[in-house]
Amino acid sequence: MNALPPSLPAGEATRRAALGMALAAISGCARAQPANPDLNPPPGLWQIARGRGFTFGAAVQANMLASDPLYAAAYEREAGVLVPEFEGKWSVLQPKEGEFDFSQLDAIINWGQARGRPVRGHALVWHEAFPDWAVAAIAESQQRARSVMAAHFTRVLATTRLRIRDWDVVNEAVADPPGSDTPQADGELRNSPFFRALGPGYIETAFRMAREQDATLRLVLNDYGVEEDTPWAEEKRRRLLNLVRDLVRKRVPIDAVGIQAHLQMRNPFNPVVFGNFLRAIRAEGLSVLVTELDIREGDSVPDDYVARDRVVAERISAFISASAEAGVRTFLTWGLVDRFSWTVVEAAVARRDGKLHRALPLDWEYNRKEMWRAMARSFNTAA
Repeated sequence: MNALPPSLPAGEATRRAALGMALAAISGCARAQPANPDLNPPPGLWQIARGRGFTFGAAVQANMLASDPLYAAAYEREAGVLVPEFEGKWSVLQPKEGEFDFSQLDAIINWGQARGRPVRGHALVWHEAFPDWAVAAIAESQQRARSVMAAHFTRVLATTRLRIRDWDVVNEAVADPPGSDTPQADGELRNSPFFRALGPGYIETAFRMAREQDATLRLVLNDYGVEEDTPWAEEKRRRLLNLVRDLVRKRVPIDAVGIQAHLQMRNPFNPVVFGNFLRAIRAEGLSVLVTELDIREGDSVPDDYVARDRVVAERISAFISASAEAGVRTFLTWGLVDRFSWTVVEAAVARRDGKLHRALPLDWEYNRKEMWRAMARSFNTAA
């Protein structure tokens, strides 16, 4: 991997450095998998999806677009929408108070514009990727917290106004229930810096501030952990739906709910239950997007690549079919290539047996694997 851009804050730089070291250490594993590139490849996923009335895109990293021709070619071929994986987050855009750096986000936007690919914004408010100065300032007083939020929103949305028309306004506001991978303390909402300063009303404040800046921007509430058939996912669905209904009742300007969909093979999936949840959100007059789709295999999947990929593809097909039947028309993966997936280096999500997740549509060598074909079939056959 090339050197990290100087604009990245320490936390993001550390994560990318770790990714680079991990890739170097396990590159031999990548070469052990089948390498069967398509000699006459079909159209990209975004074209297949568009032909059936769907949108497909993927999270992307600016430094990789600039430094890796194979990476850039894969995104040009497969992704119809680009999502900045790091470059739209607070710690990158405003690492010091009042000092904004849009260079990395601009790089993604400019690359996309040159190819007719829109960019969606991620994320205006999130409890992570948050600079220390902002955490301290928000804690000073309610007035200071609102001022910090307003200043960030004003600058970011003004700068991207004509180029990004879709933003995750609040990301991961709902607390994880007991039994989940990362349970939080009591309470239905996450104990984040803005929550501590402004209480539950910070979510409403964020959406109203965003709408004041742009009357036609699509404003999205984004969250995870609601997809599967477990008691804790059921509880988180209840919490998220309660939040959505409360915002709608208060006429808060929210347009859509993003379902991250970081799926886990070790958990069961019930398409009827999940589909009914999506319909309940849409019944409130909101759109639903799948925003960060990938999959973690668990330790019980077969060692053989072909068998592993078949199991993953079956789960992906079931998920996309259930979502599409419930009215979802946008599917975005959190990355495109296994080599650069967050599941490679994050200890909390890595496989416990030391093997590597095959989490995304393209394998380590940029080949389309069975997950890609399952997604293409799902788009082609969806209602």
